[in-house]
Amino acid sequence: MSMKVKYGTADALIIVDLQNDFCEGGALAVAGGAALVPGINAEIDAARAAGALVVASRDWHPVDHVSFAHRGGPWPVHCVQDTDGAAFHADLALPEETIRVSKACAIDADAYSAFDGTGLADYLRDRGIGRVIICGLALDVCVKATALEAAREGFATLLLAPLCAAVEPGAADAVRRELEAAGVAIVDEAAP
Repeated sequence: MSMKVKYGTADALIIVDLQNDFCEGGALAVAGGAALVPGINAEIDAARAAGALVVASRDWHPVDHVSFAHRGGPWPVHCVQDTDGAAFHADLALPEETIRVSKACAIDADAYSAFDGTGLADYLRDRGIGRVIICGLALDVCVKATALEAAREGFATLLLAPLCAAVEPGAADAVRRELEAAGVAIVDEAAP
C-alpha cells in the first residue's frame, strides 16, 4: 500500500539512510526501522511508475569518524564504509537507476542531511526536480536535517510520516512542528 502522493516527472523520492546499522540488530538501531521497508518499496514502485527520480542516501563513514564516541562524538561506531552495517537493508528494493548519495565521508566532518556536501540540490535542479518526497531513518536526526535543507534549497518538500521512525520516539511531535514551521508538508495517510 502506498501513501497519498501522486508522483510526477518533476519529483524525487528521497529514502534516507535505510541501512543495516539503523535497523534492528544494527549498531545504532532505530525501533521499527526494518518494518518501514515494505511501505518504502511501495513508494519506490509508485515513483518509478510515474517517472520520478529515486534517491537513496547513506551514512558512509571512515573507520575513525569524528562522530564516533571514541573520538568525542555522540554516536557509537556505525555505517563504516564497505561494511555490512553500512549496506542498505537487504529487503529494500532499490532499482538500478537509483541515485545513491553518500554523506559524512570525510573523517573530520559530520553530515546529517542528504544535501550536506553531496551536490544533491544542484543535481536535482539540473534535472528539473521541483518537489522532494522524503522517508526513512531516523526522523529526529537525518530525515529531519534532509527535509529542512530541502525546504531551504527551495524544493517543495513532503515528509511521509508513517514511513519514518525516530531514535527517540517521544521527539516525533516536536520534529513535526519544526518541519511544518519550515514549510514541509506532512503526509499521514495511505492511499485507499
